[in-house]
Amino acid sequence: MTNFADKYVHQHNFTSVNAQNERRTWYVLVITIITMVIEVTAGTIYGSMALLADGWHMGTHAAAFCITLFTYHYARKHANSDRFSFGVGKVGVLGGYTSAIGLGIVALIMLVESIHRLLSPVDIQFNQSIMVAIIGLVVNVASMFILGHEHHHHGHDDHDHHEDDGHTHDHDHSHHGHNDHNFKAAYFHVLADALTSVLAIGALLVGKYLGWYWLDPVMGIVGAAVITKWALGLMKQTSPILLDESIDKHYQADIINALENEQTKVTDIHIWRISADHYSAAIAICTTSDTNAETFKQSLSKFGKLNHLTIEVNYA
Repeated sequence: MTNFADKYVHQHNFTSVNAQNERRTWYVLVITIITMVIEVTAGTIYGSMALLADGWHMGTHAAAFCITLFTYHYARKHANSDRFSFGVGKVGVLGGYTSAIGLGIVALIMLVESIHRLLSPVDIQFNQSIMVAIIGLVVNVASMFILGHEHHHHGHDDHDHHEDDGHTHDHDHSHHGHNDHNFKAAYFHVLADALTSVLAIGALLVGKYLGWYWLDPVMGIVGAAVITKWALGLMKQTSPILLDESIDKHYQADIINALENEQTKVTDIHIWRISADHYSAAIAICTTSDTNAETFKQSLSKFGKLNHLTIEVNYA
């Protein structure tokens, strides 16, 4: 016999692990590790500091890809776990934030090393350094094509409603455009490395033929600044989600206006993200009318961002 409450059981799976993005990240990780091993081995055998430095630099990006893949694995493993109040929808956001910090650390190391070389110039083996930069650029361009950095859209809807003692819950699992911050962070790591290689090749060619040794560290500073901007941008996107920042004030005001009239007032309202793409809302209403929670819920049906809605009705 079917349990009478089965149809009222709510799901809280607000994560969307993109298998294609995960597979692409695996490909790029393998390419990065192979390149790292080759460069470190060759650098050790031939005594090339340029090869060694770039090889270990590849290692920092491999670590970032491991964070991305671990995040996908964790989100998929715990997708239906009841350990988390609103599921693991923020795991990918946390992965993106963590990778952004790693990207910022790489930029800081680049900045310090570039300033040091600007103040204390060193002899540059131009031909060898250009070769290493070209190898890095080829690997990163290939990785960028593999990753692709696409936005995927999903169009499935699933609504669950529950009304009991003045409370109603609405679960809308529609995706209005999937924001994979975890995948975006991996892409930025590759993009940052490609930018570094392009700047390095340009600076080394000019230095070789015109003798402008100072241009190499200056390009390093420019690259560090651009990468820092990307890292801060990604942190700015992810940190408000992790800190439960409220939804846009105008959107919230529209919701309040849709509910309030002479007999009804909104006494408490909280709307925050529970994943990169899903919002939860908890709204308390005081009314002198006999309007029930289900009717109030229906008046908010046009607000597509509300994926998990809880309404409390207090009758004055």
